[in-house]
Amino acid sequence: MKNMIKEFREFLDSGDFVTIAVGLVIALYVKDVVDSIVIGIINPIIAAIVGKPDLNAFGFDIGDARISIGLVISALIRFVVVAFLLFLIIRFYNKFRDHGKSEEDKAETELTVLRDIRESLRNR
Repeated sequence: MKNMIKEFREFLDSGDFVTIAVGLVIALYVKDVVDSIVIGIINPIIAAIVGKPDLNAFGFDIGDARISIGLVISALIRFVVVAFLLFLIIRFYNKFRDHGKSEEDKAETELTVLRDIRESLRNR
């Protein structure tokens, strides 16, 4: 039991654990913002276009079952918004990361990688 507690403490002491925890907390708040934008702005606009009071009311009935197309549309809109936000964040991060590198450094890095690939292919 003491060995397992020691291993768990070592796991918590690794720097990645804190980074992952911070990333998850930020992701939860980004989700809240995206949900608020979709539910408060985008869904009412789409509901007005299709002539329904609420996007969740957009659908049809089969027997006693309700097929809610509005829920699917809402989920697709959330997905597109999140994907676009992730694209912007990664684009900004890549520009920030590459900002300090000169063109010669970038070219040398690509040249080094290509040389390594060539050498590995020759060694096969």
